[in-house]
Amino acid sequence: MKTERQISSGGVIFRRAGRKIEVALIAVKGGTVWCLPKGLVEKGENLARTAHREVKEETGLDGKILGKIDSIHYFYAHKEEDETVRYFKIVYFFLMEFAGGDVADHDQEVDDCRWFPIGGAVRKLAYEDEKRVLKKAREMIGRVKSGRNGPAE
Repeated sequence: MKTERQISSGGVIFRRAGRKIEVALIAVKGGTVWCLPKGLVEKGENLARTAHREVKEETGLDGKILGKIDSIHYFYAHKEEDETVRYFKIVYFFLMEFAGGDVADHDQEVDDCRWFPIGGAVRKLAYEDEKRVLKKAREMIGRVKSGRNGPAE
């Protein structure tokens, strides 16, 4: 079986709702799987530009990138014409502060997009590695929000 590498980028976009922090998640696979927005890096794009573009396309939201959170990597297989190709995928995630837009404006490859309180979002995510990324994002937001080292609410 042939193995290829894919590089993707995505983001955790957040907003303040009073004293609470909310993040936008997307639903795929018929609305049954909630995850973070992400997509493949296109030719000529850097990781941050890809994250900004993918978040905007998949959520309908625009955000200001505050920094890199972390990366995840995994293998998956995909049947292509008459052969199965194994992919080694690396996804880089960036923290983004909401600057405008509406979740109703997400693109067609996404079944749904909604705001969730950050604690609920961690529980809602389908993938453990993305839960880890969101927990790191919560710590970063706590530092941005108050200049302290604790997690955001």
